[in-house]
Amino acid sequence: MGIHYDYKSKRGERAVLKEAKRKARLAERRAKRLVSSEIVEKKEVKTHDIKKTITLDDLTNPNQK
Repeated sequence: MGIHYDYKSKRGERAVLKEAKRKARLAERRAKRLVSSEIVEKKEVKTHDIKKTITLDDLTNPNQK
């Protein structure tokens, strides 16, 4: 019976394992992409009010929110 008999007889099993591994990698990538996109969405860009004049305090105050 030899190695060739085992190789062909396990072809379906190997294909299932390979497909499962591929799907797991894709799911991991999707989850990673989803997490990174959520982080980007959470960051809010703070802009200065156009109607207000920019003062030195606006530029240099480290405690300003």
